[in-house]
Amino acid sequence: MMNHHTKIMLERFTRMTGVIVCFLCVLLLLGMCVGSTGFETLTGMFADPASSQIVWRVRLPRSIGAMLAGALLGMTGAIAQGLFRNPLADPYLLGSASGASFFVALSLAFLGGSPFASEFLLRMGLTGMAFMGAVTAVFLTLLLAAGVQNSLRLLLSGVIVAVIFGALSSLVALSAPDILQVMQAFLLGSTSFISWNACTVMAIVLIVALFVSLAMSRVLDGLTLGEATAQSLGLSLKSTRLTLIIVISLTTGAAVAQVGLIAFVGLVAPHLVRSLVRVNHARLIFLSALLGAGLLLAADILARVVIAPQELPVGVVTAVLGGGYLFWLMYRGRRKGAF
Repeated sequence: MMNHHTKIMLERFTRMTGVIVCFLCVLLLLGMCVGSTGFETLTGMFADPASSQIVWRVRLPRSIGAMLAGALLGMTGAIAQGLFRNPLADPYLLGSASGASFFVALSLAFLGGSPFASEFLLRMGLTGMAFMGAVTAVFLTLLLAAGVQNSLRLLLSGVIVAVIFGALSSLVALSAPDILQVMQAFLLGSTSFISWNACTVMAIVLIVALFVSLAMSRVLDGLTLGEATAQSLGLSLKSTRLTLIIVISLTTGAAVAQVGLIAFVGLVAPHLVRSLVRVNHARLIFLSALLGAGLLLAADILARVVIAPQELPVGVVTAVLGGGYLFWLMYRGRRKGAF
């Protein structure tokens, strides 16, 4: 029989899931209605064949793609924070984003400067290159840190590798001037050119990564009690850490390849979930994915309307909003003596 406390936690989780799903549905409708020309009603869009084509070929895949990328980042942030027992951990912690951006820059230089071709194989190629870059960066981080045992050394190694790959990305961009503008859009983050093919790639990665991370969530729960306690419970920390680091690399690489570098979504989403409901890591990962999807789509819609008919890079919007949220969080924590 389910005890009273567990029943309350389940009810809160179910209620929060329902609220976020409703929030996502509203945002998806808004994403279909908001464009460079302003707000259009659904009846008006479907009455006009040209507007209908814009919705199905541009706005809908862009909105769904923003949700999928946000879900990847939100889920990865929850995994990273649990794996390293660090509330400031994010998807880019181990240098994976910098490695992914470096390999994407190399592929753009060889492809002639356009990362947004809609052919499925090319999209898979960018995702593959981003994944290879993320894995390479993480491998170098693990090599520098001498394994996965020491979390602090692992984090410092990730910072060093990120700086190196960031410099290499700049060097590639400078050596191939025709990709400078594209790389700028990539580094600032953009959902403007997401296609249905890109959505397919991200959806496949999300399903696989979510399945693996949920299956290993028990180890993350054990890590909250400390490594010694987790080992005493018979949990295999080394293999689980390695597997989850691979998951982080895959999800980060897929998101970076399709939308560029998007700041703070993976960091803020798990914080918001924990501030609203107490859950174990399985539910935290799931809710962080849902909330990350909503955060990035909301930021994308805001990016379309702030300076319409032009639009801001969505990474700028997430950086401002996410940075402001964390600033407020630290200020509140300092007043309460938490920092």
